[in-house]
Amino acid sequence: MKDIRIQLIKLLKKGYCTPQISSLAKALKIPSTTLHYNIKRLEKEGIIKKYSAVLDHKKAGDEFCTFVLISLVPDNYGDPEKEAKEFAKYDEVESVDICTGEWELIIKVRTKSMEEYYNFIKKVFSKKGIMKTKSLNSLKQIKSEFI
Repeated sequence: MKDIRIQLIKLLKKGYCTPQISSLAKALKIPSTTLHYNIKRLEKEGIIKKYSAVLDHKKAGDEFCTFVLISLVPDNYGDPEKEAKEFAKYDEVESVDICTGEWELIIKVRTKSMEEYYNFIKKVFSKKGIMKTKSLNSLKQIKSEFI
């Protein structure tokens, strides 16, 4: 049973998600009812949190991708999760990670253009708890979680 779950999770990580359970069951070489049971169990256990679309960011119009490293003012360092949750509210932010080392947060930002990114980063600098930032522009993505 656990082997089926491990195989299923590996396929889902690769983006193998189809509305046809029978196609996925065929790929795993198991009955559809067994697959359905395992999917429902993974959902119930919170291992599968949601299903989402994989976007072509160029066609969607938000292909400008930047990773922003953020160092917090030492007084705020006690609660980087609070700051991370604030950044997660911005529409431009795709992900927020709390880190170790020189930078407390890494946020992945997607915008339509450099100008739109500039407007976003002005909002970042208006926050009082930010000591410094560093921006890394993505030139080309080679692997994503769904490739």
